[in-house]
This record gives sequence, C-alpha cells and structure tokens, in this order.
Amino acid sequence: MYLRRGIQISYPLLYKGLKSTSTGHQNLIPTSFNSKLTPFHSQSIMGMVFGKIGVETPKYEVIKTTEEYEIRKYAPSVAAEVTYDPSQFKGNKDGGFMVLANYIGALGNPQNTKPEKIAMTAPVITKDAGEKIAMTAPVVTKSGGSEDEKKNKMVTMQFILPASYAKAEEAPKPTDERVVIREEGERKYGVVKFGGVASDEVVKEKVEKLRLSLERDGFKVVGDFLLGRYNPPWTIPMFRTNEVMIPVE
Repeated sequence: MYLRRGIQISYPLLYKGLKSTSTGHQNLIPTSFNSKLTPFHSQSIMGMVFGKIGVETPKYEVIKTTEEYEIRKYAPSVAAEVTYDPSQFKGNKDGGFMVLANYIGALGNPQNTKPEKIAMTAPVITKDAGEKIAMTAPVVTKSGGSEDEKKNKMVTMQFILPASYAKAEEAPKPTDERVVIREEGERKYGVVKFGGVASDEVVKEKVEKLRLSLERDGFKVVGDFLLGRYNPPWTIPMFRTNEVMIPVE
C-alpha cells in the first residue's frame, strides 16, 4: 500500500525521563532505568548508544547493488497500524506510538484479546496519510505547503510484527479499535543507507538524488519515499542507521 505523500519511518522515544545536561544534550540512558539496570541491561543499552540494532528487522533480498543504491525485494509481512491527527497528541507526529506499544504490551499488559506480548521490531514506520478532507469539499494535496497545511496532515504509524505472524488473522486482535492489523505484500524498493541525523534537508537531498538515479537506470517509481530510522533517540548520531527507500517496479 502506497500513500500519495511522503512516508517516514521513525523510531520514536519509548522511554520517558531523559535527563538534560548542562551542554543541552539529553542523557543517553533513561534516568528511570538507572537504579534497575543489571550488567546485562547496561550492556544492552550501551550497545544501542553505539548503534547496535538488537531487534528483528524486515527480511529482504538484494536484487541489485550499485555505488549509489540497492534494489531490495521485501518479503510479505503483517503490520499493526493506527491513523490519527497529530493534534490529538499535542501536535506530536509520533503520538500513535503509545497506542501501538500498548497493543504489543511493550509497556505493560498487552491490549489485545489473547492477551499476548509481541516482540518489538525495527523500524517503526510513520506514513504521511494526506490531508484531512472537509465535509463540503475535497482538499487538494500539493507538494510543500504552508505550516497550517502541514499541521492538517493525518499520519499512519505502523509496527511491522515479527515474521512468526504470517497472516493478519494469526496476530492477536487489538482491543483498541484504532489499531488495524494489515498484511503487506511483497514489495520492491530502491534504498540508500546513511548515518547521522536524518534532518529534513538531508532527507530531501537523498530522496531527490535516489529518484534521479533510479529513473536514469530505467526503474519506474511507483510511490513516495520512506525514511527509515532504526535507532532509539539516545544513539550517538554518527552510529545511527538511516535509510531512504523509494518503491519501484
């Protein structure tokens, strides 16, 4: 399923209570965890600080590799998703994260009918679902747009469920009606990997360059980009893994 606007993949803040330092940077370890960390947990968090990805990631086959990009074919998967207006979460585009985290039981009892805890995966997928449509007239979607228009965008956030769930009906049914279980079919992307902070400016540059390279090499672009961020927010920027992905045929 491809949406008409840009798609972003993000790894929002799961843990609260990050302490700010005098330099203005956030402490890398959640303060609420400091008194509870075992040596194993400390090692795990330090691994994340230095960019280690310790959760399941989507399965794919590399079809082509060039100096500029990879072409990947992703296997079918099952996703839990929620669509919302960020204004419902005080303007936070990642506001749906807690809804999905509650569904899988990341922060307590799972909010599904079994109930069954579901392992966290990466990346977390955030898609721009377009603009809210007025009751009296359609809203025309244009590239760019004013700040007011950007605030009017709906967002769809997904967690890709572990590969052990091969069909949507195999996943536990959500008790929160906002959560939808959806099957994603086999899909193909042109992908560029990069480190550092995935700012809007950097992402825009990567997307434009990738799109031109794909079209030059004869690939048909069939949807808008995805931005993949695989690390939690306390990962040192130089060790982060980011990916720009564009769907192709």
